[in-house]
Amino acid sequence: YSYSTVSGVNGPLVILDNVKFPRYAEIVHLTLPDGTKRSGQVLEVIGSKAVVQVFEGTSGIDAKKTACEFTGDILRTPVSEDMLGRVFNGSGKPIDRGPTVLAEDYLDIMGQPINPQCRIYPEEMIQTGISAIDGMNSIARGQKIPIFSAAGLPHNEIAAQICRQAGLVQKSKDVMDYSAENFAIVFAAMGVSGIERIITPRLALTTAEYLAYQCEKHVLVILTDMSSYAEALREVSAAREEVPGRRGFPGYMYTDLATIYERAGRVEGRNGSITQIPILTMPNDDITHPIPDLTGYITEGQVYVERQLHNRQIYPPINVLPSLSRLMKSAIGEGMTRKDHADVSNQLYACYAIGKDVQAMKAVVGEEALTSDDLLYLEFLQKFEKNFIAQGPYDNRTVYETLDIGWQLLRIFPKEMLKRIPQSTLAEFYPRESAVRH
Repeated sequence: YSYSTVSGVNGPLVILDNVKFPRYAEIVHLTLPDGTKRSGQVLEVIGSKAVVQVFEGTSGIDAKKTACEFTGDILRTPVSEDMLGRVFNGSGKPIDRGPTVLAEDYLDIMGQPINPQCRIYPEEMIQTGISAIDGMNSIARGQKIPIFSAAGLPHNEIAAQICRQAGLVQKSKDVMDYSAENFAIVFAAMGVSGIERIITPRLALTTAEYLAYQCEKHVLVILTDMSSYAEALREVSAAREEVPGRRGFPGYMYTDLATIYERAGRVEGRNGSITQIPILTMPNDDITHPIPDLTGYITEGQVYVERQLHNRQIYPPINVLPSLSRLMKSAIGEGMTRKDHADVSNQLYACYAIGKDVQAMKAVVGEEALTSDDLLYLEFLQKFEKNFIAQGPYDNRTVYETLDIGWQLLRIFPKEMLKRIPQSTLAEFYPRESAVRH
């Protein structure tokens, strides 16, 4: 059915009157007076009234002369293995001048909920080649872990580096090449103005789910920037005059973000997996802002990118103290990486935290008042940031190299001060280059 009964335009929404049986989430095609076509989705149905959110925005819509056609179907996206290597816009249309993709299937962009009973616990570590992540916040295949960043920090460079370098840690010393390991990356950028941002991550995830669960590929999904997404959500919510929550964001933002982040993981009986790394820029560097706050509740940890480290020219500027990977414990250790991995990580954390305290104390009492132990912690702090955290954007370190750098730093301390590492592990790994102190 086609209607020309637009009764009002409000922000990104168009209100239609006298519609026969409009349906929730139905797709609507709008034809503007000049012939341009836009698409939208029914957000709300009140009797014969329909509220439609227009993906491309409502500028230029003439209430009297705009024709709206109701399709009677929900938003489905065409998916196919041929989508690999292609570029699409936020609505899923190809923009790389290539041929149209022949769909193998049309899938609902809201995805199918996965039966919790069928989910498998993520247990294989993904090696990113970045020491701060691999050594101390290891990511498991099937995990959802965001990068918390802020305006002007190199989060895109870090994401690009993970894209380039991500692979599986093999039981042997070498890392499996990702080409052999049917590995795919879906990268979704939500920078478009308008409400298209609300569907872009869902199109990306629907494609990823198809590649993972039908084509059995291991997919890494990088979504950037979730803050733009939340702002689009707020815009629609404000236009619908809903009761706002914190800072004007809608009260259902938590639920809405969960419908995106929870589409990660592994499923029984299928070889594929979806690992999600959403990037979000924290407004005003504030981790208590509703967007990072709610994201942190849903995801399994976070990678925290910090301005202080960036200002000191350290790349990647990852502060390991507030960073966390909740699934690290099951993705590392003997059989996956190396048996000393967890202990080294704990000890590095402890020394770095104490080093930070000593640095703060030095600012108050001066260097002369510090004990010899304190000076060791200070030396560790500087070398840890310079040699362990800092690395080049094309520097791809194996987990074993990362752990060896960790041991090199821990040898700054005498054995007795390494209280987080069991004696047997110390006996095996500490003396390797005891003669040479770095």
